[in-house]
Amino acid sequence: MNLDRLINMILRRVMNRVVNKGMNAGINAVSKRRTGAGDAGQDGAPQMTAEARQTAQRAKKAARMARRMGRF
Repeated sequence: MNLDRLINMILRRVMNRVVNKGMNAGINAVSKRRTGAGDAGQDGAPQMTAEARQTAQRAKKAARMARRMGRF
């Protein structure tokens, strides 16, 4: 195994981890539950209903499982 292939293998693993962490952070930031007083959150968007919250949780679980399966 030459040095070029070894460096590429290590860089690929490092870059995959960095990209996955960035994707996780982005997904978590988007799916964060909005909090605020009254009917709307801080940015004026309506709060999620219980059904929408459950759907969002299922989507987050599915995304997590897909990321785990991608590691193997």
